[in-house]
Amino acid sequence: MKPTVQSYFDTQTCTATHIVFDAPGGHAAVIDPVLNYEPKSGRTTTRSADQVLEFLAANSLTLQWLLETHAHADHLSAARYLQEKAGGQIAIGEKITEVQKVFKSLFNLDAEFPVDGRQFDVLFVADATFFIGELPALALYVPGHTPADMAYVIGDCIFVGDTLFMPDVGSARCDFPGGDASQLYGSIQKLLSFPPETRLFLCHDYPPAGREACTHTTVARQKAENIHVRDGVSEADFVALRQKRDSGLEMPYLLIPAIQVNIRAGALPEQEDNGIRYLKIPLNAL
Repeated sequence: MKPTVQSYFDTQTCTATHIVFDAPGGHAAVIDPVLNYEPKSGRTTTRSADQVLEFLAANSLTLQWLLETHAHADHLSAARYLQEKAGGQIAIGEKITEVQKVFKSLFNLDAEFPVDGRQFDVLFVADATFFIGELPALALYVPGHTPADMAYVIGDCIFVGDTLFMPDVGSARCDFPGGDASQLYGSIQKLLSFPPETRLFLCHDYPPAGREACTHTTVARQKAENIHVRDGVSEADFVALRQKRDSGLEMPYLLIPAIQVNIRAGALPEQEDNGIRYLKIPLNAL
């Protein structure tokens, strides 16, 4: 079956959120939803997520899944908000537990904060299969950017998360805890082994001047044009390029707030006794 995909692009975080569904009036999955966050004021809004809800309602879609490709460092997840409004199960790869352990320590979270992934409804193992209504889907393990990355294969589409960007932008960084450029190369080759016409839906686009943001490309274009990992680029060359680039990259703008929310499956920290929720900033630790 060929799924239908509706994508929205958040210009503040350069993030693409995808709605994939079997048919109008059928079932849908939302992949990598965005909770809008203003770092100067510490305020969240649901503008991007409300677009998703409007589309679901307009097409009489039942929200079955909220799929995270990984614990994002560049935007806050709206998965919990969407679940509260429209239902569905929040899912991520099982190795989110490794990411939770690292950041529980960094942020010195409460001893009671669980690092077994229970904040999520479903933890996918590699090659787990599931359905979105009538659409069969596969959770493809693609580590390298982080140790917990999953891509979702649905019909002729793959939702690749942060493994690949548009061909003129390249590939994801590998300098986060547990990241590994050699693993990412292997994960990308796994994605590029699919048929040339396979549609690759991206989590981000950072378009150069003169090009509008894009939300998807194809296996064929990546193999022919990707500036980091097109056909003919060896693993050794890719690893050397990736490590050199990563050594000069700045910290993602929203990493500190995003990770604290995203390891909680999009839930905000609990209110304190004054009724306010707080995020932590580790000083001189990153």
